[in-house]
Amino acid sequence: MTLRIYNTLTRSKEEFKSLEAGKVGMYACGPTVYSYAHIGNMRTYLFEDVLRRVLQYDGYDVTHIMNITDVGHLVSDADEGEDKMITAMRREGKSAYDIAQFYTAFFLQEMERLNCLMPTTMPPATAHIPEMITLIQRLDERGHSYVIEDGVYYDVSTFPDYGKLSRLSLEGQEAGARVEVNDEKRNPADFALWKKAAANHLMQWPSPWGQGYPGWHIECSAMSMEYLGETFDIHTGGVDHIPIHHENEIAQSEGATGKKFVNYWVHGEFLLMDGGKMSKSLGNLYTTDDLMKNGVDPLAYRYFSFTAHYRTKLNFTWDAVKAQQKAFNKLREFVANAAALASEGGELGDTAWLDGYRQQFQDAIDDDLNMPRAVGVVWNMVNDSLKRGKAAQVAARELLLDIDRVLGLRLADLQPMLKQIEALNTALDELPAEVASLIEERNAAKAGKDFKRADQIRDQVRTLGYELVDRPGGVVEWRKVDE
Repeated sequence: MTLRIYNTLTRSKEEFKSLEAGKVGMYACGPTVYSYAHIGNMRTYLFEDVLRRVLQYDGYDVTHIMNITDVGHLVSDADEGEDKMITAMRREGKSAYDIAQFYTAFFLQEMERLNCLMPTTMPPATAHIPEMITLIQRLDERGHSYVIEDGVYYDVSTFPDYGKLSRLSLEGQEAGARVEVNDEKRNPADFALWKKAAANHLMQWPSPWGQGYPGWHIECSAMSMEYLGETFDIHTGGVDHIPIHHENEIAQSEGATGKKFVNYWVHGEFLLMDGGKMSKSLGNLYTTDDLMKNGVDPLAYRYFSFTAHYRTKLNFTWDAVKAQQKAFNKLREFVANAAALASEGGELGDTAWLDGYRQQFQDAIDDDLNMPRAVGVVWNMVNDSLKRGKAAQVAARELLLDIDRVLGLRLADLQPMLKQIEALNTALDELPAEVASLIEERNAAKAGKDFKRADQIRDQVRTLGYELVDRPGGVVEWRKVDE
């Protein structure tokens, strides 16, 4: 099965075909670095990461561009209010550069904690002002822009296809869009390409239209085409980008070039908090720091994100994410146990039984990134291997580590599991003397390759109320049977 992806532009699942064989150009709307990225923001980047991983798993060489918005994003997605960066500058008493550096670093930390692959390039908007000015000039030459007192605007009536992404007519856009009320605009839905700045404005650049700064929408058009060309394969973002930002990107880019801008538009749904929205006033804009303070591994949140399809809303509750952390830990425990079995040596035997699971996983991810189904396949395989015995578990681990190229759960990293074991265990002298003695005897039996005797001792220890579990590196975990 080849990858089929839901294209917002056509409202249908389509077979993916890249412009260039074996290569994919992919652009993601990156963060506006004026505040902390929260786990609702990060859900979008997680789905985009899975998309990239699936493409790479399917053999594509992916060029992944994600911009950093460090100017031009006003407090509304349209053209209202103050630039978010300037709001942050006033709030924190820092320069735009310091604000951008701090929150970009925080965003990259969140990406690393969630094991999102780093984009090929992350261009900041402020480094591409000349490209934005050139693009606005091209639009002017083709009759798509006009100048009024406060800036340069795009005339949406000059682009007949305006609204094709959101499926709203121009009349519908004018009636319902969040747009700046400005009597000088030719159409209510017209949007700013360049805003003129007052002398005391904190972020401004010279341009043919005077000192000012770019509109948010022009940034993504200019940077995506700078790095990926005038037509490229995939553009991603959240569903909130569809009606204004991405609609405007299409109008700008296709208006300037006369070419199709993007072949596949892919959008992720919102994360809900306890069934409602996230907001600062409700105090539920959690970051990975908050996850960890509440005992949740950020990778468990990544695993939790797989419980819903990327095009459906996902409801976050602490109980739900902690339940999924238990499942995630069981998966890590399986990998650790299988690694210990592998260290004992022996033949894998017939592994043909895994072929069906490999194909089922491939089919799931190629069906519009169906991660809930893919994770179900993983657990079916794990449970089947447990029934088949040690050799099957070792073989299943090998396939699971390959599958983890898509899951991104760092299953090959046993350190988190070993740290948990260290935290659970106490010194042998805290055990009953008889149990401690038997553990020492068992360790000696294992060192002498007398695995039959080691198994007998493990069973004997269990009758005394303790369970022994072998881990990689010769580590033995013990716990009371009733725990």
